[in-house]
Amino acid sequence: MATREEILKTFNPNDLGVDNGNLLGLPFDYDSANIIVFGIPWEVTVSYRAGTAAAPQAILAASRQLDIFDFDHPDGWQQGIFMTAISPHLQAKNAALRTEAARLIEHLEQGSAIAENQELAQTLHTLNQECQAMNQWLFEQAQAAMNQGKQVAVMGGDHSVPLGYMQALAERYSDFGILHIDAHADLRDAYEGFQFSHASIMFNALKLPQISKLVQVGIRDVCHDEVEIIERSQGRISAYYDPMLKQKMYAGMSWLDLCQQMVSELPQHVYISFDVDGLDPKLCPNTGTPVPGGLELEQAFCLFREVVQSGRQIIGFDVCEVGDGEWDGNVGARAVYKLCNLMAFSRSGGADGGLSNAALLKPFQYDKMKQGVYRES
Repeated sequence: MATREEILKTFNPNDLGVDNGNLLGLPFDYDSANIIVFGIPWEVTVSYRAGTAAAPQAILAASRQLDIFDFDHPDGWQQGIFMTAISPHLQAKNAALRTEAARLIEHLEQGSAIAENQELAQTLHTLNQECQAMNQWLFEQAQAAMNQGKQVAVMGGDHSVPLGYMQALAERYSDFGILHIDAHADLRDAYEGFQFSHASIMFNALKLPQISKLVQVGIRDVCHDEVEIIERSQGRISAYYDPMLKQKMYAGMSWLDLCQQMVSELPQHVYISFDVDGLDPKLCPNTGTPVPGGLELEQAFCLFREVVQSGRQIIGFDVCEVGDGEWDGNVGARAVYKLCNLMAFSRSGGADGGLSNAALLKPFQYDKMKQGVYRES
């Protein structure tokens, strides 16, 4: 395979996206790419709608329809982005375990306790072990990539999947924060008995002392216990609930001002965890647990942009709960590509190995919008 430098001399980013197994049809492999993307086909503990395990494939297929020019980082593709092959082993494990988990959930929904049934209790124990094994697999994969100087991104699957990656980052960074976009707080302690439930990802993440701050945005479906955890966190968790954000905007506060306020709470190193059910459900209607309300995609991008604009560094990200629909894949692919470019921009300042020095897009930076003329400030 050619080196990244050789690829940059010959690849035409204006050509159609070829079906080569890589995001956007980009011509990079593991060695030539700076960003390695892991698609995790896992939704063992989903409690409502299935389908997110097929999201990595849906995102991959949709990504070839995207144009590569990005307004924040026009030549961001040059950093090299490579999506590893979706693991057939994880796919098979997920399918088998999901059936068992659904049986447990049905039992609980009938008002019965798992502990009273020895067979189901053993099944729950096995499921927790297998989810831990998936976390360990991702931990090792992410650690190996970072040891080679790569940046890493994760695509779910449900929102339980990035924990192993967060654990790998915690061995590399002594202090970082999480910017969490979601309709749900995900602060449940072993929801439905599943230690690594999709509803428990932030509860589990906060067991890592290296995570000094969790800023949650778009939360609008939350239980009493989670609100209490937030209120008793002594400032470690800041929740920007969707109804409160909307109320401030109705009163005249700009979204940009709100973004700057949210970002100001984060430390220098930032991990972005993007559950797409934090968006308006029209954008990803097949997400696992849709909730009315939420953000527009460009509002999320504006928030991510402000992380970079503030001088903070994006050290990693995940995009989860995308769903298996064609439109969901389209939106998910745009989110993944945008975050790849902003992560690269935040880490390189636009000057890494010939990357574009174009200024980061600022609000209202479009002159003569109707004519489509782009003006750099």
